[in-house]
Amino acid sequence: MTNQWKLKEIVLMSILGVVFGIIYLAFFLVGQAIQNILAPFGLAPFGYEVIFGIWFIVSIVAAYILRKPGVAFTAEVIAGITEVLLGTTAGPGLILSAAVQGAGAELAFALTKWKDYRLRVLIFSGMSAALISFVWHLFYAGNITLTPWLLVATLVVRVISGALLAGVLGKWISDQLAKTGVLRGYALGKELQKRRETGAA
Repeated sequence: MTNQWKLKEIVLMSILGVVFGIIYLAFFLVGQAIQNILAPFGLAPFGYEVIFGIWFIVSIVAAYILRKPGVAFTAEVIAGITEVLLGTTAGPGLILSAAVQGAGAELAFALTKWKDYRLRVLIFSGMSAALISFVWHLFYAGNITLTPWLLVATLVVRVISGALLAGVLGKWISDQLAKTGVLRGYALGKELQKRRETGAA
């Protein structure tokens, strides 16, 4: 499999980035709502952490479908740019955060030399994005001022969220798309078709 991107892959990656950028923006409201619910119990910092994996999902979806170096990182940055263009309250700095998250997700695939896209690697990608973004937010968002127990607890919650909402859910969404046949011209679609042919043989 060549690592050179085809035009149709760039187009699909861009579409995914824009679509998930819109979804990401919507989830800021979800996180705020959860935060408001948890605030009276002194657990407001967990408001966004429980759903933080959503903000890595396009990296996993795009990489799992296209299977090329740099896709996870680039798709995440496109999503971040989309959020900024749509007027996120986080401001332009969000693009830098998206780059950090994308780099974290890309790391898992890089360690396999972009050859392994099984569920465990997708889960690891979500977890590595969670871990690296957590370190970034210690300083960028001032989370380092949280008490030690809260830091550890929010890290654990973010990593679990990354594993489930980005890794597991990202694979499921991609597989459902592939089953419709719309991805037949991409790596995931071709793999699914090959499996069907092998099973029928």
